[in-house]
Amino acid sequence: MILRFLLTLTGVALLIGAIVFVKGTQFAAMGAAQAAMTMPPDVVTAAAVHEDTWEDSLAATGSLVAVQGVTVSAEVPGKITRISFEPGATVAAGDLLVQLDTSTEEAQLAAADASLALAEVNLKRQRDLRVQNTNAPSDLDAAEAQSKQAAAASAAIRAVIAKKSIRAPFAGRLGLRYVNLGQNLNAGDAISSLQTLDPIYVNFSVPQQNLPLLKAGGSVRLTCDVAPGEKFDGRINAISPEIDQATRSVRVQATLANAAEKLRPGVFASVEIVLPSVQRVLAIPATAVLYSPSGDSVFVIEEKKDAKTGQAAKTLRQQFVQLGGTRGDFVNVTSGLKAGEQIVTSGVFKLRNGGAVTVDNTYAPDAKQSPKPNNS
Repeated sequence: MILRFLLTLTGVALLIGAIVFVKGTQFAAMGAAQAAMTMPPDVVTAAAVHEDTWEDSLAATGSLVAVQGVTVSAEVPGKITRISFEPGATVAAGDLLVQLDTSTEEAQLAAADASLALAEVNLKRQRDLRVQNTNAPSDLDAAEAQSKQAAAASAAIRAVIAKKSIRAPFAGRLGLRYVNLGQNLNAGDAISSLQTLDPIYVNFSVPQQNLPLLKAGGSVRLTCDVAPGEKFDGRINAISPEIDQATRSVRVQATLANAAEKLRPGVFASVEIVLPSVQRVLAIPATAVLYSPSGDSVFVIEEKKDAKTGQAAKTLRQQFVQLGGTRGDFVNVTSGLKAGEQIVTSGVFKLRNGGAVTVDNTYAPDAKQSPKPNNS
């Protein structure tokens, strides 16, 4: 029994040793193959760091307002006998919008004109008698007063008649119509809105510390949702002389051309105030930056010789950088890079320091300072 047990134990030990030997040989072969294997280089897009000049500017938000805008309303009560405008129409200053009934006033005017004619005849008679010294001076004074009163009464009725012809106070575009034919209007009842759209104002505010940078005639650029992808140029026409005590900001107004009437009063807008100074920058696409809590970095592409083959190859060097402002798809690098260095512009999250790469710019991102998204 003991001999059989020893033989069995010896056999098991030999079997385990054989297995260990085979597996060790396999692992050694795999390690040698892995050591001999080289990873293929990553395919990246690249661009050279270049110097550029950017306009200095201030950003603000504002609202568009009409240069002139009113709600046209009735000044005197009356019944509408004629409507002479269509909603949304363009009108000139003085165009008739609504005519109210004037039949009563016209009858009153006829009586007032008759009284005025009689008063003028009586005044002439009293003047002639006064020359002949056959009446008292008080008679002439009374005639003159009656003539003036009659003229004033006639003028008052004519003024009421004129006010019943409701006209556009200035040129512009009308809004919706709030009245109907035959409607009785009271004084103050709205008829329609009237806005001058070209030019148009934009009102915005800037912090008080930026007040020295502003001046009348300065340039502004405006963008808004009602005209996606478009920029509108304008000029500062007024700067408020007072600072808002609640926000410590100063209100500014600029004028913009709006011949196509794409801009409308009440629209929210983004305003860029263009300053006369410029800054020199090192601009790189924002897609080239690997953002990290430990610091922002980019991958610089360098030419190095392969230690085994002696051939030149492109390798990566991770470079930490300090970033400044942005402009469209570009970001300004204030330190860490030099003009002319070539950097990776896309897919930086998958790269590693010292890795080999090949450059293929077939599908390189098209970075622009004023991008226009396709879905805008």
